[in-house]
Amino acid sequence: MNYGERQINKKIKKLASSRSKILNRVYLYSIIFLVILLISAFFVILSCFAGALHGLIDSAPVLAETELMPSGYATTIYDTDGNVTQTLAGSDANRIYMDISKIPLCVQHAFVAIEDARFYEHKGIDLKAIVRAVYSSVISNGSIEQGASTITQQLLKNQVFGGGNETSIFAKLTRKIQEQCLAVDLENNMDKDQILEYYLNTINLGQNTLGVEAASRRYFDKTVSELTVSEAAVLAGIAQSPTEYNPITRQENNTARRKLVLKAMLEQEYISEDDYEDALGDDIYSYIKDINEKKVSEKRTVNSYYVDAVIDSVVKDLKQELGYTETQAYNAVYRRGLKIFSCQDNEIQDICDKVTNDDSYYPKNTVKYLSYSLSVKNQTGEVAVYTENDIKAFYSGSRGKEINLYFKKKKDASKCIKAFKKSLIKKGNEIVSETINFIKQPQTSFVLLEQSTGYVKAIVGGRGRKTADRTFNRATFSKRQPGSTFKVLSTYLPALDTCGMTLATVEEDSPYKYPGTNIQVKNWDGSGYKGLITIRNAIVSSNNTVTVKILEKVTPKTGFDYLLNLGISTLVDRKQTEDGKVYTDIQLPTALGGLTDGVTNLELTAAYASIANSGIYTEPVFYTKIIDHDGNVLLKNRPDTKKVMKESTAWLLTDAMEDVISEGTGTAAKFDGIKMAQAGKTGTTSDNTDFWFEGYTPYYTAGIWSGYDLNTAQPSGNDHKRMWKDIMEQVHKKKKLEYKKFKKPDGIVSCKICTKSGLLASMDTCPYADDGSYIRTEYFARGTQPQKKCNIHISLNG
Repeated sequence: MNYGERQINKKIKKLASSRSKILNRVYLYSIIFLVILLISAFFVILSCFAGALHGLIDSAPVLAETELMPSGYATTIYDTDGNVTQTLAGSDANRIYMDISKIPLCVQHAFVAIEDARFYEHKGIDLKAIVRAVYSSVISNGSIEQGASTITQQLLKNQVFGGGNETSIFAKLTRKIQEQCLAVDLENNMDKDQILEYYLNTINLGQNTLGVEAASRRYFDKTVSELTVSEAAVLAGIAQSPTEYNPITRQENNTARRKLVLKAMLEQEYISEDDYEDALGDDIYSYIKDINEKKVSEKRTVNSYYVDAVIDSVVKDLKQELGYTETQAYNAVYRRGLKIFSCQDNEIQDICDKVTNDDSYYPKNTVKYLSYSLSVKNQTGEVAVYTENDIKAFYSGSRGKEINLYFKKKKDASKCIKAFKKSLIKKGNEIVSETINFIKQPQTSFVLLEQSTGYVKAIVGGRGRKTADRTFNRATFSKRQPGSTFKVLSTYLPALDTCGMTLATVEEDSPYKYPGTNIQVKNWDGSGYKGLITIRNAIVSSNNTVTVKILEKVTPKTGFDYLLNLGISTLVDRKQTEDGKVYTDIQLPTALGGLTDGVTNLELTAAYASIANSGIYTEPVFYTKIIDHDGNVLLKNRPDTKKVMKESTAWLLTDAMEDVISEGTGTAAKFDGIKMAQAGKTGTTSDNTDFWFEGYTPYYTAGIWSGYDLNTAQPSGNDHKRMWKDIMEQVHKKKKLEYKKFKKPDGIVSCKICTKSGLLASMDTCPYADDGSYIRTEYFARGTQPQKKCNIHISLNG
């Protein structure tokens, strides 16, 4: 372009014009205004952001050390030798707290190396790690390959922010900002070791374990203090994702992660090259597999009957002694890290379990009871639950066929189930769950306790495999008719103790009807009546008519009161049904064990234990004390004791029950493998529905029950007595207990009596009656022995 002098002058004139000057100024001012506006907007936005950030920081939770500490701990139950018998853990509670001083450095360093390499250097947040994570995200197209959360932040996320499961980006950003601020604040107020201790006790390590101690026991069957570098690397490898890096179900993934842990430990100089090579060469996963198979085979995930009884006892005591609600009590048991010291002797328990589950003690070709549960959801979402009783009703109703739910073959039961389900499952219905169990029959319960302390050493709540926690416990909950075992407790105990009778007191065994009825009392053996017999003989032969006649004299109310005092809580004083019928156990049939509801094996055995314990009743207990998580004694279980009979009465009853075993109805329970004093009483109900034997030695009292769950008749037999005998013999042998007699108290005297009159034997007449078999030496509490001679036998030579 040609710019001559003329054009230049023309341009200068144009620029110098007033109009141009105005336009230039407006343009300049506009630019300045826009810049000021942008700067103002920037500061406004910055102020808003700062305000929002300040608000987020101010709204962060107030940090308290108690929030960082684990809130749920597993409860441990111990036996009498201090061995762990069961661990109880509710949701988020399967952890065992371990002080940092007891966590080896190899474990601490393994987690630090892989989770937070600069843990001992940063002040809560690691800026280098954040930059590294952002850079990694950029070069990987937004995929976050590396984490930037420190151990301190992870602890806060898990304990304060509920695990960080936000559903929106804003919520996640809010938590991250608050988490970082609190991390800095925490590190300014708490040392690194304490932070690491809380972290290692709260982290989820798979297989329902929380913290390194619970995980160590689960994967390696030992305490964390015994872990090696190799084992520590396995645990640290789980931390990033307990599901993805589970060493049992995801072994390959954990193997790769473990190598990264070991490499990080080597690079950060926590281990030497030799340690690194040794750990890499360790066949750790074979060991983990063996431990897992062992734990699965032990089936310790299902509580034993004894553990169930311990839980029931603890819950009851927490409510009664400390005022807990039901919910609080169960939370304490499953989430408060209690140490419960039980009375269980595992050596005794193993013997009881082995014998009662031995099929050779039971009739051949026995049946199994079908236990069934079916949940069905209909089209409206309602769920109906059906049981085996519905199957029975289905057959009797729609098919006109009665079934009793006992099956010899499982395939027969399966056919019944299939037909029942077919009748239920219609279009749109859905089976939610189905549970099928076959329960062996006849069943058995067994209770063994130490009468001097009341400690329950072992119980068997049923035979066969236990499939779930808190299932029906036949030893503690099942109420059965006690049969003749009740004769001693309801009748002969009060007769000797307060009613002026003795073992020599005679009563006529003759036809007898319950007063006001036409119901005749029959003797169990059908051998006819025996005329005049003593109370001793009535106990030994388990005579029915004499027992009822004696209770009539004692009075049913007196017998009832004695039973209550012996801890029998299932008795009925008076109960009226909706149809007007009245039931009571203050009646003569109670003499023979004819009760409204029945008794439990536990309470019946405890009642007999009071006789074995010289007349002192001691409440049966399943645990001795409970220690809370902080090491304080929460409960001391001192059993209640009381005198329920004279010492002389207890000994006299024992002496009579020694004869039950040596020559009466209990001979099948007589020891032949050991020498030990023993006493006991048999019990059988109508149609042999229930078989009982309650007996004791100077050391232990034990009771056994056997029968069908649905009160089915059984053939006569002595298998339950043989089980009782074999268990007690093995227990006494195992415990190496020396021979003892039952201690005779002062005040017991003896004299020769005539068993037909109960009076002093006349040497002129009684020896000649029935070849002198009516004469025997009898024992009495001093002052109750007869003073007169026999007045039944006379001399014909007069």
